Amino acid sequence: MAAEQTTTANSRLSRQLGGTEQTWCKAVPGGTGITVSALLFSNPPDFSVITDAVGKLQTAHPILSSQIRHDPATGLFSYVTPATPHLKIQSFDSPSTAEILRQLPNPNSSVSDFHLIVEHELNRNDWRSPNPESHVDSDVFFAGVYALPGDKLAVALRLHTSACDSATAWTLCMELRALLGEEEGIIQRELECETKIAPAMEDCIPEEKLRKPFWARGIDMFGYSMNSLRMSNLNFEDTESPRASNFVTLHMNKEDTHQILNGCKARGIKLSGLLSAAAMMSAYSSKGLLDYQQEKYAVVTLINCRSILDPVLSSNRAGFYHSGILNTHDIRGGEELWELAGRAYTAFADAKNNNKHFTDLADLNFLMSKAIENPGLTPSSSLRTSLISIFEETPVDDHGPCGYGVEDYVVCSSAHGVGPNIAIFNTIRGGELDCICLYPSPLYSRKRMLELIDGMKRILVEAK
Repeated sequence: MAAEQTTTANSRLSRQLGGTEQTWCKAVPGGTGITVSALLFSNPPDFSVITDAVGKLQTAHPILSSQIRHDPATGLFSYVTPATPHLKIQSFDSPSTAEILRQLPNPNSSVSDFHLIVEHELNRNDWRSPNPESHVDSDVFFAGVYALPGDKLAVALRLHTSACDSATAWTLCMELRALLGEEEGIIQRELECETKIAPAMEDCIPEEKLRKPFWARGIDMFGYSMNSLRMSNLNFEDTESPRASNFVTLHMNKEDTHQILNGCKARGIKLSGLLSAAAMMSAYSSKGLLDYQQEKYAVVTLINCRSILDPVLSSNRAGFYHSGILNTHDIRGGEELWELAGRAYTAFADAKNNNKHFTDLADLNFLMSKAIENPGLTPSSSLRTSLISIFEETPVDDHGPCGYGVEDYVVCSSAHGVGPNIAIFNTIRGGELDCICLYPSPLYSRKRMLELIDGMKRILVEAK
């Protein structure tokens, strides 16, 4: 039962957050769960055009207008909707953007200005260290516009992950691009669908899929806890300095991508299984271990649950509706990519068929909360909970550039608080595999992660 809460005269309570959303409210202040959708325009629209388009997105998705309220008495969070929602969008002219870029660490000069701006947004934490006694409501949605050299413009949407999973972030990115292009009339009609904040995921899970005997829950909790002590990570480089989220990219051309996808189809596995296997093999080989020295790696595969909820939610319904399945794999070196990929995907598929993404949801949320509260329970207080996180489904973008020339875009979330060694945001753009590989810095350096991703790419190309 939802706890009673009072609302101010200028806001109304929409609903109390569900269990997963509550966990994200604990994670975001520490740096995990800041979601960014950013686009780079080579033929920039006027600021007023951008403001209008972003405003349409906020109007179309009511959760973007909401605020998060913390109740000190219960420790719980709720969404409240202001009577007059407002849009927080900041504009940075060329000198202001140049000053931001100047202050960002960039030991690798090949990193683009747009890349650095996205990292800057990932680490802008408006939800950092909230005062537990504070009654100030926090917005879930911010936007920034940056003037970049060469008359280019970056538009970044930054959201609290409790209100925006990866699917929502992808939807917002595509909708903003469409609103600023020739599809505006079409997308505007599609946007007129949401009238209120959708219910929490836990309230939409079919009851029969949530049932789990008490003894089974205890055994699984014990198993997760014990396994966490045996899991291997990438070797840490700096465990003391303040952390931030950075990313590198994994890109493959059309020919290589086509052959990889055909290989997955022929073997009945999804791309997520293949990428997980390549990441584990690259991580193992990077350590210079003795032959057949065993490592245990954890992989979290994230599932978009909208289509399997009751009621079913549309694919573009804004909110957080992902659940994860954690599998562990013993790696000894000498594995063959396709064999390991098949093993990894089968383990995931079997767990999904047994509804582990629903029955274990509360357990994984509890363990995540405990790691946040007690970093010392993780190796070197690193807050690393798995080697990899990856999405089961890979979004496909076959659209051409919009009227204002979208030169690039990035969709990802921060993970320098609690999270994996590598968070892989896998997409296919124009027939080419394009992944954002996010990592906590300086726990790992950009040089170290580039080496790891180069190893992944080499493994994928050689085995296609």
